[in-house]
Amino acid sequence: MHRLCRLTLRANGFRNNAAALSRQQARAYLGGAGDMISRRDNANKDEVAKREQELWDRAQPRYEEIMERHLRLPTAEKVANDSTGMNEEERNLAVRKKRLVYRSKQRGWLEVDLLLGTWAAENVSNLSVAELDEFEKFVNLETIDIYNVLTLRTDVPEDMRTAGGDGLVERIAQWAKESPLGKADQEKYVEVKTKNNLI
Repeated sequence: MHRLCRLTLRANGFRNNAAALSRQQARAYLGGAGDMISRRDNANKDEVAKREQELWDRAQPRYEEIMERHLRLPTAEKVANDSTGMNEEERNLAVRKKRLVYRSKQRGWLEVDLLLGTWAAENVSNLSVAELDEFEKFVNLETIDIYNVLTLRTDVPEDMRTAGGDGLVERIAQWAKESPLGKADQEKYVEVKTKNNLI
C-alpha cells in the first residue's frame, strides 16, 4: 500500500511538472519573457560584464587586424620571395589567373568542376585581359547557370554573346559540347582529373 501511494504521488508530480513546463513553453511562444537585457547594459553594476567589456576593449584592435587580413585578397606585393623576375602588373595578372582557375575548379558541383575547371586549367593562362574580364563575369554567375550553359540546357546569356558566335563563353560552351569528359570511360576520367590536378 505504501508503495502504491508513492507511485501515485510521482505520477501526480509528473503531471504537475508537465503542466508547469507547458505553461513555460506557452509563455515563451507568446513572448511573455520580456525583452532580453544584455549584461553589458548594466556594466557599471555587474562586475562580470565590466570585466568582459575590458577584455573586449583590449582584444578588439587585434580582432579587427586579423579580420582585415582575413578578408583582404592577396596582392602581388604580398607574394614573398618572388624570383620570377615579373613586375608588379605581371604578378597581379598571374595571381588573378590562378584565382580564376581555382574558382573554376571549386564550384561545388562535380560536373561543373570537371568541365569548367578543366577548360580553365588548359586555357586561362593564354587569355588576354579583356577575355579574363569576360571569363570572370561568367565565373561570377550562379553554379546552376554555368552548368546549364555548359550542358547546353540554356543558351549563352545575351550579354555574353557576340555577333559572330565566337565569344569566350560561346567557345567554352562549344568546347564542353565536344569534350570527352561527359562521354569518357573510367580510365579517361582518371587521366583528365590527374592531368588537371583535380584529384
